[in-house]
Amino acid sequence: MIYYKIGSTDLELSNDDLKKGLFEAFKKLGQRKKVLAIPPDYTRLPSRAGELTELTWQYYGDVLTDVLPALGTHTPMTAHQIAHMFGTMPASLIREHDWRNDVVTVGEVPASFVHEVSEGAVNFPWPAQVNKLLLEGNFDLILSIGQVVPHEVVGMANYNKNIFVGTGGVEGINKSHFIGAAYGMERMMGHADTPVRRVFNYASENFTQNLPIVYVQTVVGLDKTDGKIKTRGLFIGDDMEVFDLAAKLSLQINFEMLEKPLKKVVVYLDPTEFKSTWLGNKSIYRTRMALADNGELIILAPVLVEFGEDKEIDRLIRKYGYFGTPATLKACEEHEEIRNNLSAAAHLIHGSSEGRFNITYCPGEEPENLTQLEIESVGFKYASLGKMLKTYDPKKLKDGFNVMPDGEEIFYISNPALGLWAYRERFKY
Repeated sequence: MIYYKIGSTDLELSNDDLKKGLFEAFKKLGQRKKVLAIPPDYTRLPSRAGELTELTWQYYGDVLTDVLPALGTHTPMTAHQIAHMFGTMPASLIREHDWRNDVVTVGEVPASFVHEVSEGAVNFPWPAQVNKLLLEGNFDLILSIGQVVPHEVVGMANYNKNIFVGTGGVEGINKSHFIGAAYGMERMMGHADTPVRRVFNYASENFTQNLPIVYVQTVVGLDKTDGKIKTRGLFIGDDMEVFDLAAKLSLQINFEMLEKPLKKVVVYLDPTEFKSTWLGNKSIYRTRMALADNGELIILAPVLVEFGEDKEIDRLIRKYGYFGTPATLKACEEHEEIRNNLSAAAHLIHGSSEGRFNITYCPGEEPENLTQLEIESVGFKYASLGKMLKTYDPKKLKDGFNVMPDGEEIFYISNPALGLWAYRERFKY
């Protein structure tokens, strides 16, 4: 059922607009006794989920008893991040999700189904895992809050991904990531109907149908005319229809189809959002279908302090590196530690150009940042951030095509998390 919907390519929703739509949906839902909110974490700051969660607290007051950021494999939010993202909402409401210890398995998607929807790419059952708070909290409303945007693992982010990955467990996250990687990231990005989504939908329909989950979903994008991030849609509902509506608008807002492949792409990673290649590699995922053969991707990363946000995944990335699909699959065959951490294996596949284009990371030069040796050890090229900033200054660049003083043409992206770029011959319809 749809409780509220508004969205178009030229709409700009203010905080008051979000409040109006959210409160209208809450009124339709009727009185509630105990509410759980599941927003994204700080890595999804532009989603407007922070304001929506704060507004939820303003509406429900003490009835909102718990806020569980959908961390997935990410590190817990800091006090500063909580205050910045959720405003006046009490920090005491925040609960930390531990993907290794806080989950329960609510059901198992059969291997035969996974094998069928992945077109034979994998042949294992998938455990539907969620944070135990969802089951044990006795909530009569669970609000899954977030942004629908193209995504490398599932095709389009959010909807039940926020539940099964954001509050999921080790095995569920590992296997879901690997299903997408084995099937082919470039076959899924920008598509709402993918093998991974079908697996999640099976779990929703069979294992969590009794949970009172309502999805609050935004569509947010960068306006290239003024360089500002704007909210174009708000969709609230409790079934697949609400996701479909948001996904269709997201493709119009967040997806840029290019008429020619790009020879050089420069991406900037905001230091408040991107501190690891686990997140920063969105620069690779979202541009790989736009980059020309032998093209170059330059990633300006002022605060790049780690590879994985999870310590074990960080160790595995350092050990096995981003050396392409064959090397990663061989490592999985030969080494139990990577075979038992399939989300890390999937990430290594996603983060490789497969030798088709060059990837140069430019971390800041402070002591805590990753070094040249570390960057090169995992298969990337390295360049000095200071040197690159003299040539490619984000303050002087506009999103999209730029012609440099020496005549070089580059394509600049100020936030890779907000979009997907491809040229026609590489995009899989």
